[in-house]
Formats: sequence, structure tokens, C-alpha cells
Amino acid sequence: MVIYLLSKFLPLLVMPLGIFLFLVVLFQLKKSKWIIPTAISIIWLSSIGIVSELLWKWIESPWERLKIEQITKADAIVVLSSARHLPPGKTRIYEWNDPDRFIAGIELFKAGKASNLFFTGGMSPYSPELPPEGSIYIKEAILLGVPSNNLFSTPPVRNTSEEALEIRKLLENNIKNKTPKIILVTSAYHMKRAKVVFERQGLNIFPFPVDFLTKGILSNNRFINPYMWIPNADSLNKTSIALRELIGRIIYRSLI
Repeated sequence: MVIYLLSKFLPLLVMPLGIFLFLVVLFQLKKSKWIIPTAISIIWLSSIGIVSELLWKWIESPWERLKIEQITKADAIVVLSSARHLPPGKTRIYEWNDPDRFIAGIELFKAGKASNLFFTGGMSPYSPELPPEGSIYIKEAILLGVPSNNLFSTPPVRNTSEEALEIRKLLENNIKNKTPKIILVTSAYHMKRAKVVFERQGLNIFPFPVDFLTKGILSNNRFINPYMWIPNADSLNKTSIALRELIGRIIYRSLI
């Protein structure tokens, strides 16, 4: 629990907002003239659309959206958790943050790209009201016509490393191939790190990235669009997510 908390908290200290707040406090102690201009520059650069878009273009590189027809058959399809939330009310209907991963997994299975569909049981210890995501996925996959015998989920997992470890265990118990080939489905920005982590478990990975945030073409018109240079909360959030992913790659040693 402590390690999980630190993994979520410590990166915040080196996010743009964390650095900005640190510099503001430092200014109260030191009163140095360079501190405030530096703080303002960091928060402005992190909050403009052109910076966040270029950063995301890099984070999601070199992945491209693939057609189902481009995928060869594999031993299994593995869909990583993407987080859900519980909206207000007593219905306990778990809503999507983004369904792209799940939908892609279902489409790949129905296209016959693998006979087994694996989900990971992502969950946060600080959201006990939410069950492991894999159990939700399985119920929804059955409703969409996927046979229950072809569906599997890991136990509760909290990060990519645990997902890879538990998936390997499931594959050992359910797939005869000693080095199974899996179609790995996750968000484009997360794919580079996930691919490295799963390959370290001895798995043969075919990436199927989804949930792209960057556009296909970054035209010159976007550079002259005034809105792209105006600081806004959405761009700040995107920049922070991208930087957090870079930190994750450093920790998981998956920058290459």
C-alpha cells in the first residue's frame, strides 16, 4: 500500500504544477528575482496546446492505428485495464473513462484473431467501491456474445508490472505454447512501456495500440491557431499525463 501511494504521489512533485508550487514556496524563502519568472514560464509552456500536442505526438510515436485485417492470428488477446468510475446514484453502474481498449479486444476476438480473450483486473486500493476491472469486462463481453469459456481475467492488479506477471501465469495455465504470441491492447501512449514489461515475462508481443489523443497530421495551421498558444487547463492536464508516462518509462527502464 505504501509503495502504491508513493508511486502515485512522488511523480506529482515533478509535474508542472508541483514544480510551480515548489518555486512559489521557494520564492517566499529566498526572494530571488529569477524564481517567479521561471515558475510562470514553466506553467505557461506546460499549459499551451502546441507544447502538449507535440509532446503527445512524441509519446505516442511510432504507433499507428491498425485495421483488424492487418493483425495475424495469435494465441491470445490481452486487454489492459483502462479504469472505470462509479457515478452518483444507487444503481452501481460502472461507467467508462474510455472504452477503446475493451471494444478493440472484442472486435479482435470476433474477427477470429485468437480463441482466448484475457483481461486484467485493474483496481485501486483507494477505490474499494469498484471491483477489479477484468470482472466487469467479462460480464460485458458475455453480453456481447463472447463465450464465457474463452474469457479470462487476472486477480486484482495495481500497475503494468503486476498485469504482465499475472497474465503470464494465466497463459501458462491455459495456453500450450511455451512462448505464446499475444495481441496486446492498450492506449498508444502506454504501449511502449507495456510492450517492454510484457516481453520481460517471456511473451511474444504484437502491439495493437488504441485510444490515440494526437491527430494524424500536425499541420502548420495549428501553429498559427491563437488558441494553441493560450494557456488552458486541458493542455496542462495533457502535458502532465505525458510527463507522467515518461517518468513511468524511466522507472520501468522502457525508454527505448
